[in-house]
Amino acid sequence: MPARDAWPVPPGELLDLLSVSAVVLDDGGRIVFWSPQASEVFGYSATEALGRYAADLLVQEEHRELVIKLFAEVMGTGASWAGAFPIRHKDGSVRLVEFRNMRLLDDRGDVYALGIAADQSMLQQVETQLALSDHLVSQSPVGIALLDADLRYLFVNPALERMNGVAAADHIGRRPREVHALLDVDTIESALRQVLITGTALIDQYHVGRTAADPDNDHAWSVSYYRIDGPGGRVIGVANSVIDVSERHRAAAEADRARRRLATIADASARVGTSLDVARTAQELAKVAVGDLADVAAVDLLDDVLAFRRTGGSHEGAELFRAIAVASAYPTEATSAADEVGRIAAYGANRLVTQCVHAGQPIVVTHTSKDDLLRIARNRAAATTLARTGVHSYLAVPLIARNEVLGAFDLLRARNPLPFDEDDVILAGELAARAAVAIDNARWHESVRNSAESLQRSLLPGPPPRLTGLEVDACYQPAQASSEVGGDWYDVIPLAGERTALVVGDVMGNGIDAAAAMGRLRTATCAYADLDLAPDEVLRHLDKITRGLEHYIATCLYLVYDPHRHECHIANAGHMPPVLIPGGHHPQLLSLPTGVPLGVGEDHFRTTSFALTPGDRLVLYTDGLVETRHHPIDERLKTLLEILEEQHPLESTGQWLLNALRDPDDHDDVALLIAQARPTTPADR
Repeated sequence: MPARDAWPVPPGELLDLLSVSAVVLDDGGRIVFWSPQASEVFGYSATEALGRYAADLLVQEEHRELVIKLFAEVMGTGASWAGAFPIRHKDGSVRLVEFRNMRLLDDRGDVYALGIAADQSMLQQVETQLALSDHLVSQSPVGIALLDADLRYLFVNPALERMNGVAAADHIGRRPREVHALLDVDTIESALRQVLITGTALIDQYHVGRTAADPDNDHAWSVSYYRIDGPGGRVIGVANSVIDVSERHRAAAEADRARRRLATIADASARVGTSLDVARTAQELAKVAVGDLADVAAVDLLDDVLAFRRTGGSHEGAELFRAIAVASAYPTEATSAADEVGRIAAYGANRLVTQCVHAGQPIVVTHTSKDDLLRIARNRAAATTLARTGVHSYLAVPLIARNEVLGAFDLLRARNPLPFDEDDVILAGELAARAAVAIDNARWHESVRNSAESLQRSLLPGPPPRLTGLEVDACYQPAQASSEVGGDWYDVIPLAGERTALVVGDVMGNGIDAAAAMGRLRTATCAYADLDLAPDEVLRHLDKITRGLEHYIATCLYLVYDPHRHECHIANAGHMPPVLIPGGHHPQLLSLPTGVPLGVGEDHFRTTSFALTPGDRLVLYTDGLVETRHHPIDERLKTLLEILEEQHPLESTGQWLLNALRDPDDHDDVALLIAQARPTTPADR
């Protein structure tokens, strides 16, 4: 025992609470000692009691004979006597008092009688309270502990013993950090000290952790700390009560998880499928998945599906996958282990992603082994990288649209310690189902768009021929993937007399039909150009043809340049005005009779002329170059003129204009012709 324990310690308050008194009688029965507490029990002061015969003072007459007999037995035999006896209080009432009587002997051989007395009603009340407290504490489902001022356990009830998984005896005399190896004991002891010092209770403190009772699973507890003070204000220690709220914690966690899943689905609804672009849609899906659902996500599509070579029915053997998107919740080497976006990789039938698309069912590996990683990663080095970055769980979900498997949605967990479970499979399947439809729509759109673009490009002329007195550069840019190809075209047509016809037109509408209509108009334009008709006559013939194209109308500029006269003859059918850049002067929009679009049938076309001398430059374009949804056309035309103030080589002017004026999301295609007059030379003839 430590030496400090031998020193006096503060007294308890139980004797004071019971008001235990001491009375000493001599061998004749006279009161010779009277404690202060005796005055509380019997009502008499020491002055009133000392020297009086106890039997006369305290005992009613009918009980005196019995008292004298008991007194004689104690004094004669030395045997103690204990029991409750009615005494007469100073106020005249009779009260039951609990006695402990014993004989005393001093150093001279004199004999005395000591009586220890306490009010029986008070004693019974305390006994009842103690018994009740003991039963409440021992049988309570609430864990209860009492610790002293040094934070050492003094008491632990059975409920807390069960919660902690440590016997009550193994708590006593030890601090929390010596009992709980799996809990945050720094926080617990800090709270205990705070309550011990301030006396302010901490109620319903939330703790989550594990104890020896269930070391493999988290539990949650509501813990309250409060200081225990004695009646005299002495601090006895600090107590804590513990209620296991694990079920409530799990229910709240599950509800929170459900809310986050719904939020993820809502987020996916808003963010996935914003464009008719396969790669962008796949990347949107991957980005939505990382964070709550996965640490790394990838989208791999079957190459045969993208190329529309896939046939129905079951499939076996290896598959060719094209990596479309990869995303991660944080910077990680694990992304480098995935196939590079755009690359095609062949995976055998034993690979998990192949099994996923063959079965059309999710593949879940809750805890990945080394062999599992080899069946997930593209090669052995990539599998090593996944292991090094902490990947421990894998989920692959098929992307299915219109009963066709398009590919797989791959998910990995590394920092997230939880393995994928059935709820994760359901959420990933919901995301994959929504995204698959958008991806399928995008691939069909891209297919149609590519067909239209291929048709349109096939209908456009090749490189401009060598022309007399004129240099020409042409440029065509289709609309972006979010829109369909339009009907813009241009043409450069050599004419008799070393003249050249320049044509720019735009069929209203988009898609394959618009491209086909454009092809018919371009073919007709070439035919009428060979007839050496005036520009307005050519437009009249084209107007008749356009009226036969059902609902289509078109705008068109038709211009003929004579290099020997340095003169242009031009007619306009509702098209944007060309830009003339005289050598050494500012660019200007040519003021031409606008005319009406082809197909309207009002025959308002006029041919006008203007000079185009060597060094002068002419820019013909379709409206996709300057029109936007957010700016007035006059403002955009002014911007075009400002940009053309800066001269560039003829062969790079078209691309320069596209870069300066086109927005990545512009919805229309563009045709451009840039022509520059030059002096004629003998080599031109």
